[in-house]
Formats: sequence, C-alpha cells, structure tokens
Amino acid sequence: MTAAKALSIESPTAILSTWIREAFRGRFPDAESDFADIAVVETANPEFGDYQCNAAMGLAKVLRQAPRAIAETVAAAGEHPDCLARIEVAGPGFLNLYLDNDWLARHLEGIAADERFGAPEAGAGKTVVMDYGSPNMTKPLHIGHLRSHNIGSVLDRLHRFLGYKVIADNHLGDWGTQFGITIMGYRHFGDEAAMQTAPLEELERVYVLSYEQTKEDPAWMEQCRAELVKLQSGDPENLAMWEMFMRLSLEELDRVYARLGVQYDIVHGESYYRDKLAGTVEMLEQKGLAVESEGATVVFLEEEKLPVCIVRKSDGGFNYATSDLATVAARVEEFDPDRIIYVTDERQQLHFKQFFAVCRRLGYTVELDHIWFGLMRLPEATFSTREGNVIKLEALLHEAESRALDIIEASSPDMPEEERRAVAAAVGVGAVKYADLSQNPQSLVTFTWDKALALDGNSGPYLQYAYARIASVRDKYADRFPEGTPETEPLRLDETIERALALQSIRFGEVVTRAAHQYKPNVLTDYLYELAQTYSSFYQNVPFLKAPEGVRESRVRLCGIVAAILKQGLDLLGLKTLERI
Repeated sequence: MTAAKALSIESPTAILSTWIREAFRGRFPDAESDFADIAVVETANPEFGDYQCNAAMGLAKVLRQAPRAIAETVAAAGEHPDCLARIEVAGPGFLNLYLDNDWLARHLEGIAADERFGAPEAGAGKTVVMDYGSPNMTKPLHIGHLRSHNIGSVLDRLHRFLGYKVIADNHLGDWGTQFGITIMGYRHFGDEAAMQTAPLEELERVYVLSYEQTKEDPAWMEQCRAELVKLQSGDPENLAMWEMFMRLSLEELDRVYARLGVQYDIVHGESYYRDKLAGTVEMLEQKGLAVESEGATVVFLEEEKLPVCIVRKSDGGFNYATSDLATVAARVEEFDPDRIIYVTDERQQLHFKQFFAVCRRLGYTVELDHIWFGLMRLPEATFSTREGNVIKLEALLHEAESRALDIIEASSPDMPEEERRAVAAAVGVGAVKYADLSQNPQSLVTFTWDKALALDGNSGPYLQYAYARIASVRDKYADRFPEGTPETEPLRLDETIERALALQSIRFGEVVTRAAHQYKPNVLTDYLYELAQTYSSFYQNVPFLKAPEGVRESRVRLCGIVAAILKQGLDLLGLKTLERI
C-alpha cells in the first residue's frame, strides 16, 4: 500500500448527527429545545440500519406529539447528506439510517490513505502526563503488576496516536515503608552469596521474613520505621544500601519491560522528590491547610466528606500524599500539562480522592484523573508478596512462550528454529497481555493459566493469526497476478459481507477515540475481535483469486485495508504482528 498521510476525515456519526440535529430544528422551529444533545449511534443489528437515532421518544412531551409522528416528520425533511442512502421510521419512533454504498466505498478508501485511519487529532496542542507502572522496588515483578503496566502503556499509546503530547512517567515506589522493612531484613537475614546470584529473589525473601517479624514483635516494626526515617534523613549507611537495592531492581525492570514492550519517557521515583517533601509540608502550613494533630501534620477534609489526609507522620516521616503533592507541583512547573492521569489498582481510590482534594485547595487547575483497575487474584486468594503466594511475571512470560513454541513446532515444522522462537515470543507474550486487556479494567480478574495463555477465541493469538492469514492471501495474489495493482482499483461493495466488513472498518477511528477517552483498552480489543470475525466470514463466503477481474482486485484491496487496521490496532495494544505463524 502507498504511504499514508494525516487527513481530516469526518466520521459518518458526526456527519449524520449534525444533519439530524438540523433536521429537528428545521421541522420544529418553535420548540423549547435547541436539540443540541441529539446524535446518532451505531446499530448493533444491521436489520435496524447502519446508524440509529431514538431522540423522538425523549422529545414527545416537549413537542407534544407522539414519538412516531415526530420521527416521520424528521424523516421527511429536505435534502439528505451524500452519505445517506435512506432513512426509515421503525417501531414507536426509531429513525434507522442507511449509508450509501458508493459513498461508503469512497470513504473507506479515504480512511485507508489516512495515517490515523480516520481517528481525529483530538489531542493536538494538549499535554498529558501518564503515571503508570509504578512498582514498589526491591521485589521481582509478579503478575499482579501486569495490569498497571499493561493498561497504562495502552492508554499511553492511544493518547499519542490521537495527537496528545504524552510524558510517560514510571513513578517508582522507592522511598516508602517497605525500605525500612527490607533494610532490617537484609541486616538480620541477608545471604551475601544469594545476593550475587539472585539479588531480587533474596531481597524479597528477607522482606517477607522481616514483615513476618513485624506481626510478631511490635518493637521490630518500630525499628523498621526508624530505619526508614534514617534513610529519608540521609543516613549514609542506609542510603548506600538503598542505592544498591535500586540498581539491582532497575536492572530487572528494564529486562522485563523489554519483553513487555513497555517504555517510559522519564523514570522518577518518589526519591526524586525527597528534597521537596519538607518544603511541601511547610507550604501547606503557611497556607493554613495543614495543622498538627496528635503529633502528625494533617489536612482536614471535612468539606469534601473525606478522612483526614496525613502529610507528615508523628515519627517525622513523610508518606505517599506528601510525595504526590511534591510530584504534581514539579510536573506542573516542568510540563504545564492539561491533564495528569494516574493508573493504579482499586485500593488507592481513597488516597487519590484525598490527594486531589488537597490539590484543588492549593489552586491547581490541571485536570487530575485516577484510572483504577480491579485486582488480579488467584482462584483461592489475592496475590501478596507478604503472604508468599505470587507468580513471578517472568515465569508467566516464560511459560507463555514455551506453550506457544510447542504449538508452532507442531503446526510449522519447516519454520527455521530462530523464526519459531521469535514467533513464539510474540504470540506467547501477546496472549498474556491481550487476556488482561480484553476485560473491563475495573473488573476483578481471576488468574488461571488456561485463560491467560489461550491461543484461540477472543485472544491475541487469534488476531495475530487473522493478520497473518490476510498476508498469505495477498502473497498468493502477488504470485498469481504479478502485474496486478489492487491498491489502485476502486472498491466494490456488492456483497452483503463486503459491505459489513467495510462498515466495521470505517469505525476504527471512533473506536480508538472512545477507548482512549473512556480509558478502556477493551473497547479496542472487542472491536478488533469483531473485525477479525467479520473478515473470517468474508474469506469463507466469497471467492478471492477466482473472482472476475476488478472484483478480485477490490477484494484483495479490502483485505489489505483490514490488515492495516488490524496491525494498527494490535500495535496500539502492544502486540506484534507476524506475516507467518
């Protein structure tokens, strides 16, 4: 296909919504409504048109007419837009709208030539800071960490695709309570030999032992807190130990991130802002927002009907709220963002409500969004490093690649070994990521190996295979018709299934926009799965290479457009596309 460029393409939804609002205004000029909220929506069932509007039902009282009479009046309005073939009234007053086939074909050709496939440049001139991932350091990543990195990185890519300037920040948990617990554990239970061979596993081991000790001995917990305060106060011994922990942790993170395809623009943990914590509390006190209470410094949030927000603990230590306040100040100063988006699990909802409330009192105008997701659980319990029931993320990825390799070796024994392993890595990791992304982010996810590594159904491998199958069709066409140029042939949408595939294809831009602005990657996964299923029906029900000249080229061109959309969608999800599986 020829190189695409950015175009300005108005969607059928926008065109028809504008027209139908004007139709209501023209037919009911004296109504006590400006009809601004009227819009059309995509239909789920093609029997009811391509788009539908049910505004007549809601306007019956305002217009003092029966809904069907209102709908019939609007349907009889003057000139229709070029995209509209016909409009029908159904049931009590539904307006069913059908696109013109020739217009649909031309519109899809235009979308195919657009580098964003019809998605608007909604973020032009806007800056967004994306705060996601944010693991606590000194522990190997386990599968409970997958969701923040996975969901966050997709939202990151979606926003960049829509033209936003995105600053992706991995705000590491590298200055909190776990370091006091780990320092105590390392001093009392550490094994130097283990630190040389498996450092993070050893740090996790001593953390778990130290945490168990806190439950049995209150004095131990007090000492852990004291060690944290020493660290945060710059104690040289604790600081040197912390720097070693951080170096080892970052090395592992980089390795796992490379496998997951996760990238950040900046990596600023809580420690990056440590010199600003005391000043943040002083500023809150000077503004009369923070006061002393029972030895701690707090912000009372009765007006917001929220619990008190502690910004300095009674032992002098700082906490997440202090760090986040210092961080937002630095981000506003450095990036002047329009919005800051935080992606964390559901357990932090109260923290962000309190933190955002304090930000509003401080006068920040930047929009702050907390995008929370449901926890990932084992069938019998929630993952917990403290309880020792975690599944390491790298172990999951190894297992996924191994299972994918077994399938590929059985199905493609002639594939060179190096290629088999590359395909297995793409398919295995893609299966794990897609299994998470295809669910509503706020749902509780119960982890099972079979579900995580599914290679069929609504899965990443199914979509990767759909793309590879289209590549095979286009290769066969090129072999049989080497002089053919399907990219320059006009699209024909004579068959019902061709039209259905075209109709789904033109909706990509709206789907991407909805997925980004609703913060739901599953909106995109659902669309891609339905597109792949429709393509499968197209492939099975009409001839390609045996079709008459012209029709044959149109169908091969339609295949190429679907492949390009699948590839772009999978790229946004962080899944690799393969020419052969």
